[in-house]
Amino acid sequence: MRVSLQLGSLAVALSAANAKHLQPRSNPPACNNSASTLSLTEAPYNNYFYSDCNVAAQAVITSPQQGSDLTRISPRLIVAWPAGNSGICTFFAPQNGENGTLALELVNSTVGSPLGPVYNDSLNTEHPSVGIQGVLRLNSSATLSTAILGSIRTIRDFVEGPSILYPEIQDAVQYTSSEGRVSLSRLWLDNVTTTSLTFQPWDNSSSSKASLSNRTVSFEAGEYLFAAQMNYPQLSPLKPEAVLIGSAVNLTTTMPDQTTALSFLSYSEKLLAGAWRFLTYFGRDSMISALLLEPVLRTGNGTAMEAVLGAVLERVNRTDGSVCHEETIGDYATWSNAQNNVTSTAMLCDYKMIDSDYFLPVLMQKYLLEDPVGQKRARAFFNTPAGSINAANKNLTWGELAIINAKRIMRLAAPFANEQKKGNLIHLKEGQVVGQWRDSTYGMASDNLLLKASINITFRHWGGGRIPFDVNTALVPAALRSIAALYADHNHWARLADQYAQTWEDKSLEFFEVNVMQSDARELVESYKNRSAFEGPSQSASIDTDVTFYSLALEGNNHLEKVAVMNTDDCYRHFLLNTTNDDQLSRLLNSTATNIQRTFPAGLMTDAGMIVANPAFGADPVYAQNWTTGAYHGTVVWSWQLAMMAKGLERQLGRCEVRIMSSRRSSAKPAPAPGFCTDSSIYDNVVRAYNALWDSIEHNSAQLSSEVWSWVYRDGKFQVTQLASLPPPPGAGGQTESDIRQLWSLAFLAVTRNENYR
Repeated sequence: MRVSLQLGSLAVALSAANAKHLQPRSNPPACNNSASTLSLTEAPYNNYFYSDCNVAAQAVITSPQQGSDLTRISPRLIVAWPAGNSGICTFFAPQNGENGTLALELVNSTVGSPLGPVYNDSLNTEHPSVGIQGVLRLNSSATLSTAILGSIRTIRDFVEGPSILYPEIQDAVQYTSSEGRVSLSRLWLDNVTTTSLTFQPWDNSSSSKASLSNRTVSFEAGEYLFAAQMNYPQLSPLKPEAVLIGSAVNLTTTMPDQTTALSFLSYSEKLLAGAWRFLTYFGRDSMISALLLEPVLRTGNGTAMEAVLGAVLERVNRTDGSVCHEETIGDYATWSNAQNNVTSTAMLCDYKMIDSDYFLPVLMQKYLLEDPVGQKRARAFFNTPAGSINAANKNLTWGELAIINAKRIMRLAAPFANEQKKGNLIHLKEGQVVGQWRDSTYGMASDNLLLKASINITFRHWGGGRIPFDVNTALVPAALRSIAALYADHNHWARLADQYAQTWEDKSLEFFEVNVMQSDARELVESYKNRSAFEGPSQSASIDTDVTFYSLALEGNNHLEKVAVMNTDDCYRHFLLNTTNDDQLSRLLNSTATNIQRTFPAGLMTDAGMIVANPAFGADPVYAQNWTTGAYHGTVVWSWQLAMMAKGLERQLGRCEVRIMSSRRSSAKPAPAPGFCTDSSIYDNVVRAYNALWDSIEHNSAQLSSEVWSWVYRDGKFQVTQLASLPPPPGAGGQTESDIRQLWSLAFLAVTRNENYR
């Protein structure tokens, strides 16, 4: 841990400086490019982004709207920095006590439109204090009674859980006031970094003023200049030309919001998962994003593609080859280390996810083997010394860490390749209840899990099963195919990995298949409508055949052999694999296409988009109880799954076209087209599903860059609504907000409709 000789004096200095004036105290270093700004609204959340070469930050103003659930939505100001995954969160309340009457608003001013930078290098600290400032308008008198300064993770523990506040963090917040101005500051647990927030009346001629009583700040109605800053080292933003390829530069004109958001999330050290809640490294998110965005991402040294791959390899566990799912950095890293009686500011990595391991070789093949620039960069890239970010990997190279990861995959894949039984499929790690992208509180939770989840929000449960569908049927064989290509000269892996992959492709899917007779399926959706809160029609009449889908997982709670939830995770298999078992491929594609076209609860389609989970075919009441419109991975819409499903179906349809074109261009005998290509009933069904999906995507274009959204059934339609506006399942703690911009939700910069199939 770094220990400051000044200790609390830095916080006092910052507060004193802020009390004098909020404008930048010295001339900041000049930037070659003008500042980038973006304003986005998804009521009741107003988001503002500011970034230049000195600072990047986001402000989120929450102001309740007419009809808002005031038990969940309250006036709030959040400032979030990518640097250190840091932030400030302040809650406001109307002094008249009438919830819903206080409105917050950022307004344009001479300091910014509406945000401007703060830069202060006059405080005798190693790093300048940087941040943002703006003018906040309060329509009535208000109090600020809760303020969290430090880490976004600390803020999320409070916002998304049972309102946890850590005394060692909260008690360190210092409050000072002078002449109508109030400052809040906190020295981090590293005893070096200070975060501060200051308010002062914007118009000195008005009666507006802020006052302090103990630790409660009171405001008169009016406009206040606020400044949020911290002296933590900032990330190195990628230049725009290092993010998108030259041929995609037109996207900055046709899709300016999305390209600006992508730029805000792109740094030489890593790409960030989402704003505001995930402004840090997430391995799975960044690799899926790179795979979907690959057609438009810049490649080469110092580019977005290498930022993604380098960040993942830098954080691989050198002992067992696991890929880091999420990093813990900044103030939360110091706090987390202290919980283990370790005095250190060193970053930590979460290695409990099992799916992240398998994306790494797939992305490496895509870039280092199939991309011409990547081919030339491969040797230098693999020889990059590790340890600049993750000190635990010093004295290794990225190439050596990649081999350690590949060895892990080969070792874990071998048992099932040699004996195809359920026990040899990939399970969640021992003692863990999450392991793939559906990593939220609720899935198939039994009564004891419900109780435990309500007591401790860190106990998370994604779907009840121990053996996830996506990992076993798609990610493992895809990774094996990539290992065979990447390491052709390494321990006979070319032959062995391909053999393993063939077995996994052909033999894993059957374990997850669920078949429901037509009559039973109709009864199940009728029963679901009657026992759930769904107010629309059952759509049972649309079920004109037996229903086939593939379970989310095996070995669910409540002694369920399969977690019988219709879902969208078959998109992985369509996107990543070119399987050769014709009967199996035809059956899978046909079921995917049929389920996409049927309207919920008979299928996956709604007016709001394709939902990621449909519990209607599970007979146990716990299905309807846990997979709801208010559950993070419930009957909701995730943008990146729309993109991957659309691209996956296009790739499978393209296998028919590629074979035709190959035979015309070459005298060599082309690989045979999959059987479904000549079965018009299946091929046409897939084409119809592709178009139905794209029609829905285009209809919901306003939401596509958001992380996740939900719906309410009203006036005969599924109407889009914010996830945070709906109640979570019982015992789930706080509700989860959707990030207004999520890295993998920007995939539609690259994923576009193929008009040949319209």
